[in-house]
Amino acid sequence: MNVEDYLVERFGLLMSISDLADLLGRSPDGVRVSLYTDTEVSRKLKPTMVKVGRRVYFRTLQVKDALGLEPSEYGAC
Repeated sequence: MNVEDYLVERFGLLMSISDLADLLGRSPDGVRVSLYTDTEVSRKLKPTMVKVGRRVYFRTLQVKDALGLEPSEYGAC
């Protein structure tokens, strides 16, 4: 199973802020605050945001690309 399959199976095609917080190991409020500050991570994650009504979601596959989530050759089985 590759990274894309794992993330889509775990979170679906759209991630909520709490899903993103779980992935990053942070609190949802911490993720929310860091998204609205001008940092390198926020600049990478903002293009992945989608608003559905008042809710904010993140495209899972774009989050993978933005964060560079690829298995290393040392951690591969």
